[in-house]
Amino acid sequence: MTGKRFTDELWNSIRSIYEAILRHPFVTGLADGTLPEDRFRFYVVQDALYLRDFARALDLVAAKSPSDAWTEFLSEHARETLVVERALHDSFFKDWGLTTESVYSTPAAPTNLAYTSYLLRVAAVGSFEEGVTALLPCDWIYVRVGKELEQKGSPNPLYQRWIDTYASDEFWTVVKRLIDLVDEAAQGLDPGRLAALRRHFVTTSRYEWMFWDMAWRLESWPV
Repeated sequence: MTGKRFTDELWNSIRSIYEAILRHPFVTGLADGTLPEDRFRFYVVQDALYLRDFARALDLVAAKSPSDAWTEFLSEHARETLVVERALHDSFFKDWGLTTESVYSTPAAPTNLAYTSYLLRVAAVGSFEEGVTALLPCDWIYVRVGKELEQKGSPNPLYQRWIDTYASDEFWTVVKRLIDLVDEAAQGLDPGRLAALRRHFVTTSRYEWMFWDMAWRLESWPV
C-alpha cells in the first residue's frame, strides 16, 4: 500500500462513532465530575473482567504473528494490560473496599460478554491481520478519549486518576506501535481481506460505545 495510511482510513470510518463516545454522558461525566460513582464502579468492575479476555486475545493473535518482533510486542502488551491496567483497577477497588474475589466473581454484563466473545473468536479463527485490527479500537479510542479529557481535567480525583492513565505518553507509545503494526500487516492484502479488516474495526469500535453505554445504564441480564 502506498500514499495514505490504512489506519487513517480506518479512523475516518469511525469518526461518527468516536464523536458519539465523546458526547456520551458517561464520558462527559468523567470530565465534569457529574458521573454518579456507582456507574463508574460498575464500569471499573466490568472493565477488569474485560481486560482478562482482551489480554487472552492479544496472546492468541501474538501466536499467529509472522514476525518475532510483533510476537514479542503483542505478548508484552498482554502482560502490561494485566499488570498496569489491573494496578489502576486495584487502586479503585481498594478505595471502595472491594476484594479481588468479589470483583472476579461478578458476572460479565451482556454487552461485555458479547464484546469479549467477538474479540476472542476473531483472534482464534481469523487471520493475524484480522485479530490485531479488531483489537486496535480499544487502545486507540481510549488514548484519544484520555487525551481529550486531559485538556479539561476532572474535579473528581478518581476520574482524574483514570484520565491520567490513558492520557499518558507511555500509553500513547504502545498505541502508536500497535497502529504502525496494523499498517504494516495490511500492506499487500487484497481488497477482500482489507474489507474484512474494516468490518472488524468498525464492529469493535461500536462495541466501545456500547461498553460506555452499558455502564451508564448499569446493564444487567433481563432474565
